[in-house]
Amino acid sequence: MSFFEWEIVMMRIKRFLLIFALFLPMLAILVFVLENQQNVSLSLLGLTTGQMPISVFVVLALILGMLIGPLLGALFRNRRDRTRNTMRSSER
Repeated sequence: MSFFEWEIVMMRIKRFLLIFALFLPMLAILVFVLENQQNVSLSLLGLTTGQMPISVFVVLALILGMLIGPLLGALFRNRRDRTRNTMRSSER
């Protein structure tokens, strides 16, 4: 096999692995949602939600964490960078 043919084979393998890596979590989420259909209500600080399946609360918490995590990471990264820049300028 020539280098070009190996490159095509490797691109196909990478594509297959990417599709598999995306499909597996989607399948796991689908199974989780289908298995957790029992209705519950949450109570926090005197506030009570309506009756919804457990999976709704878990998926909402997952999405909220996926949104808040990067925002906090960016905030702390900016704060750390400003501290480093201040320390560097004070050393001069």
